[in-house]
Amino acid sequence: MRLIIGKNPVLEALNSDKKIERIYVLKKDGKNNNGSIIAMAKKRRITIKEVDKSKLDAMSSGGSHQGVAAELEDFKYSTMDDVIAAAEEREQKPFVVILDGITDVHNLGAIIRSAECAGVHGVVIPERRAAQITDTTAKTSAGALEYMNIVKVKNINTAIQELKDKGFWIYGADMNGDKHYYEEKYDSATALVIGSEGKGISRLVRDNCDVIVDIPMGGRVNSLNASCAASIIIFEVLKQRGI
Repeated sequence: MRLIIGKNPVLEALNSDKKIERIYVLKKDGKNNNGSIIAMAKKRRITIKEVDKSKLDAMSSGGSHQGVAAELEDFKYSTMDDVIAAAEEREQKPFVVILDGITDVHNLGAIIRSAECAGVHGVVIPERRAAQITDTTAKTSAGALEYMNIVKVKNINTAIQELKDKGFWIYGADMNGDKHYYEEKYDSATALVIGSEGKGISRLVRDNCDVIVDIPMGGRVNSLNASCAASIIIFEVLKQRGI
């Protein structure tokens, strides 16, 4: 089982087809603004347990739980075939975001949130030396995690080659790009590689990309947070595709 905390993540889990074992809410003698969550849980016949604030604080390890938490089935990862099937179902060209060494779970959650909002069909993460799916990831994603195909792979370069074999064009985001991100046309099956917060994309991953794109800077600071950079390029793809 896994725990998610906060109103939006719990609401989105209730709206999705995820199996929810139990929902914890603040006791009625406390400040409880989770009436809609309780009503939805009752409709789905999910067990509701009222607990003290101290219990919720302990369950969420001090995170901002907003008076509600839920126990869900373990997170189920997707495959590349699941991602492509999702694109086919929407009658769209596949769009995948690959994360190369993102280690901050807040950045991971924020990227998943932007990706889901923009209609990305899947997010690829490495199984080692990178941020993983946690309750913090779920909360930062504001519930988007429950709708996003997450593919966990042993090797990013192997995953890139697999996508190339399926007809994908691979774009790497780096401060030293071949062209600005808005100068490229994302009209085929697209995979966007976003690198780690400090080092960017690794040398071998960069070599395996078809095109390197950058975001032009006009200030004294010459780099963006990984989730901000990802959002800018993700929504450029959305704009071009007119989705």
